[in-house]
Amino acid sequence: MQVADTILMVRPAAFCFNKETAANNYFQNDIALSQKQLQQKALYEFDSMVKVLRKHEIEVLVVDDTTEPIKPDAIFPNNWFNTSNSGLINIFPMFAISRRTEKRDDILDLLSKTYIVNDVLDWTKFEANNMFLEGTGSLVIDHKNAVLYACLSPRTHKNVIEKFAHANKYRAIVFTAKDVKGKLVYHTNVMMCIGDGFAVVCLDAIENEIEKIAVRHLLETTGHEIITITLSQVNCFAGNMLQVKNKKDEKFIVVSQTAFNSLETEQKKRLQHFGVLLSIDVSTIEKVEGGSVRCMMAEIFLEKKK
Repeated sequence: MQVADTILMVRPAAFCFNKETAANNYFQNDIALSQKQLQQKALYEFDSMVKVLRKHEIEVLVVDDTTEPIKPDAIFPNNWFNTSNSGLINIFPMFAISRRTEKRDDILDLLSKTYIVNDVLDWTKFEANNMFLEGTGSLVIDHKNAVLYACLSPRTHKNVIEKFAHANKYRAIVFTAKDVKGKLVYHTNVMMCIGDGFAVVCLDAIENEIEKIAVRHLLETTGHEIITITLSQVNCFAGNMLQVKNKKDEKFIVVSQTAFNSLETEQKKRLQHFGVLLSIDVSTIEKVEGGSVRCMMAEIFLEKKK
């Protein structure tokens, strides 16, 4: 199963600029608004996104963030857990200490009550050794072909990737990617997206030719139509999209308005072969916390209890 028909989103309670994560997320900007103003704007964008998804009959589980402790990045739940259709939940080690409190037992309990959960693998022990792997931010997963793609960064450590891949029976393709300013891409999912039959990727971000050839070759041999994006488009979150579907099996590609505006007509046409493009304005969330629509959605591949 590559495309989820249910996603979980966390409605923020204390959205604001996080100085700790800005240390290696170069997409973040400390804009001149109060915390209250930022929170109001983030809530508006979040609620609008949920409304658009539900309008197209995509199932969205909305969980409210708790007010204490303050969690500026709670709106990005895909970084601390993921699920699989085998009934597995993985819990991931997080770089920023301020983000580790996003891991909530009540969310795991909600999933366990609603879905069949056979096992939970907790990888957070690696935090003690300063080694991290931030969920489907660090990992772009080709579920169908059991392949993980990951670019190395302070948030994505090779040792944890290898152990995670072995435990989940995935092959791992690891590479180094740099942004338009020559800095390490902090999360793989800002420069790469894999859907059913296609892959969006910024090959220009991969400087090592051997690594670039390996990524392209594997994507092609596993049946993906490659849609390349530029470094400038990465800066507009064009790689941070996600293919989802509704209960009618209709497919959609969720993309931010910023990213949509950066795409060329030909790129949009090619993407539309794989799903209806849903463009959503999350510009405040993007500017302040450096993540876009894909980061806001945690896919639920678990089987629902009868």
